Amino acid sequence: MVLPGRWFGDNAPVLDAVLTGIASAWVEVFSLLDGVGAQSRIATARGVFLDIAAQDYFGPQLMRRVAEVDVAYGVRIQQNLVRPRATRASVIRALQDLTGRVPVVFEPRNPADTGGYNLNMGYGLAGGYGSLNLPYQFLVRAYRPDALPVGNASGYAVGPGGYNTAPAFYADIAEFQGNISDAEIYASIAAVVPTTSIAWTNISN
Repeated sequence: MVLPGRWFGDNAPVLDAVLTGIASAWVEVFSLLDGVGAQSRIATARGVFLDIAAQDYFGPQLMRRVAEVDVAYGVRIQQNLVRPRATRASVIRALQDLTGRVPVVFEPRNPADTGGYNLNMGYGLAGGYGSLNLPYQFLVRAYRPDALPVGNASGYAVGPGGYNTAPAFYADIAEFQGNISDAEIYASIAAVVPTTSIAWTNISN
């Protein structure tokens, strides 16, 4: 607000107080609008608004991990929004992004996986037998991450953190910060396979 200088002198405390009060109220309004604008985009959203966005798009399939920061969670949400789906490559990519390890996918009806008599992985060679009786089905061996992101954890009676060696604690594996649970591995597969397919899954270390 600009007022003619001749209306008031240099020292006008009442005017300054009135204008400051009005300006302070509008500052709060504009600050709130900036915050609302930031929360309307996944790239800039923070806190509970990221959790709300994940619930809207994925339901319970993409929950925030224990102590997961906003930036990491936002990246996971964006990756899953544009992730390829309904192909073998999409299953492999989803598990590799999640665990950092390439899974093994075997399709009983795929000659590239089963081979033929004494050829590739067929009869007399290492590998698996194919079957025409398993349409729209495939087998997946998914691997847990190589390193469990937990401090002060080790083996039986071995410190620090082993059983009977201080500092020790009991906890479910899903409670470890940054850990990827088996349920999350299953959910990531279910999110990318075609709805008519069955993925027989084995999770291994």
